[in-house]
Amino acid sequence: MDKLIETFVELAKIPSPSLCEGAVADKIIEMLKSCEINAKKDDYGNVYAFVPPTDKAKKPLLLSAHMDVVGDENPVNVVIKEDIIETDKTRTLGADDKTGVAAAVVLAKEVAGDKNLKHGGLELVFTRDEEQGMSGIRNVDFSKLESEYILVLDSSELGKFEISGASYTKLDVTVKTKIGGHSGLDIGKKDRINAAKVIADYVKLAPIGVINEDELGIVTSANLGCIIGGGIERTLACAKDVVNPIEYISKNCTDNVINTTACAHYSIRSSNVWYEKELIDAYRNIADEIKKKYGENVEITIEVSEHLKPFEKSDDDTLVNIGREAAKKTGIKLDVSSFHAGAETHVYANEKNKYGKTFKPVLMGIADIENMHSPQEKVHIHSYLEGYKLLREFFAEFNA
Repeated sequence: MDKLIETFVELAKIPSPSLCEGAVADKIIEMLKSCEINAKKDDYGNVYAFVPPTDKAKKPLLLSAHMDVVGDENPVNVVIKEDIIETDKTRTLGADDKTGVAAAVVLAKEVAGDKNLKHGGLELVFTRDEEQGMSGIRNVDFSKLESEYILVLDSSELGKFEISGASYTKLDVTVKTKIGGHSGLDIGKKDRINAAKVIADYVKLAPIGVINEDELGIVTSANLGCIIGGGIERTLACAKDVVNPIEYISKNCTDNVINTTACAHYSIRSSNVWYEKELIDAYRNIADEIKKKYGENVEITIEVSEHLKPFEKSDDDTLVNIGREAAKKTGIKLDVSSFHAGAETHVYANEKNKYGKTFKPVLMGIADIENMHSPQEKVHIHSYLEGYKLLREFFAEFNA
């Protein structure tokens, strides 16, 4: 069996749900130390390893991947059929992201074993808890990292080379009206403004969907998560046991009250800080317009909370140029693009290394993975072997 496939299968067989990665971390350290590579856990349980440079005139490169998988601690029964690696369909395979972990481990062992290879050093970071809270990457001590350039090996398609990614920001709109009342007796009074009507007016004006895009893909978008308004409090407890709780709440809400509170929840994603600010300003301006319409009896507040900073495109094209050259030499199509979701690239891109240099990460795909995060998850072996060739050639070009 190919060394890459053997390493992946060995790691995949170790269950490692988020925050239960200890066993797989120990196995990674064991694998690396067998080739005399210095590897250890940090205070949070992430794994750090370093292959020292053989040419100090060259720069080091960092490979990063996460150890946790979507799944539980039940056994992982790996099945290999022709060109496919999968499980017996009882649980997830964990290709996200053990394909990345295994490729980084195998490359490090290969680099460490070639004493004639001239390179600037290879750093490895394997994190915990990427799938749930990203607490692993947030607990990395970036001030100890040597590298400026980073390949995050965590994409589901061979040849994906994603150079920017969207932020994840939550925006909450709350409407409160000063005076409620009876929907029959008080309905004609001009100062009785229904908060649910106000939030409906707001939602009608607020932009959602794709806001702007460029040649790399979607840049900024907004999504409406929910609208809540009206007398629903007394129906919430009963709704737990019904087939369609949303429909139940709607049909059984208190409809003889002029509502005084209503809310809307949005998520905003953008790979451009300026565009995100512009969109948030637009949401605030709409609130001001609505308040002018209804007057002093209506109060609208906008609360913005940042969940993940954007991974903005770097002006430095070093990794893109090297990626294209490596792809040309291996015959693999490189898809340079942006992705409209979050990853550990976002955290790296907003931090600095021990020399005060801002990290320049890229999210790189080294295998075709189908049905990720499900019991039907599978890896195409040929694509994985080709992806490793691309990674190995990338390291060679980086050190050329």
